[in-house]
Amino acid sequence: MRRRPQTGGALLETLLWTPILLMLFMGTVELTRVTYSYYTLKKVLYDLARYAGTQSGINFCDENDPILLSAKAMAITGTPDGTGDPLLPGLEAGQLVIRLERFNIESDVLQECACEASAYGCDASQGAPSPDYLVTTIPQGYAFNMRLPWVINEPIQLKPQVRVPFGGL
Repeated sequence: MRRRPQTGGALLETLLWTPILLMLFMGTVELTRVTYSYYTLKKVLYDLARYAGTQSGINFCDENDPILLSAKAMAITGTPDGTGDPLLPGLEAGQLVIRLERFNIESDVLQECACEASAYGCDASQGAPSPDYLVTTIPQGYAFNMRLPWVINEPIQLKPQVRVPFGGL
């Protein structure tokens, strides 16, 4: 019995599997990019909280406080004057928000501090006690654009949050 030569079978299988393998590879690369961007954002937020929490004379209640603006520039670019390149494209100081929190012994919960000099306020410039925690976040999210055509067309909003004890520990 003679065997017929097989022609084109391997080529056909290669042509069928190549798009699937290519999409899996591209998906892996994009997942790596998303993970890298998310952890870079977490690092930026941690650096902001740590740096801002250790600065003396900072007024967290004033968004235009020069020390606070310098802390945001330091976290984003690595330079206090903001002249360096941002760690992530499109990340701006206006996107970063610092929230002060204090543990309320009466209600046994962690709550946001108001910018006042009352017992639950955290405005040290008005004589209030310092907060227990600094929470840094990007409430509107950081828009991450995927490079997978025909799969995901809208940006993914990354919204990391970091909570550190006041004092930058």
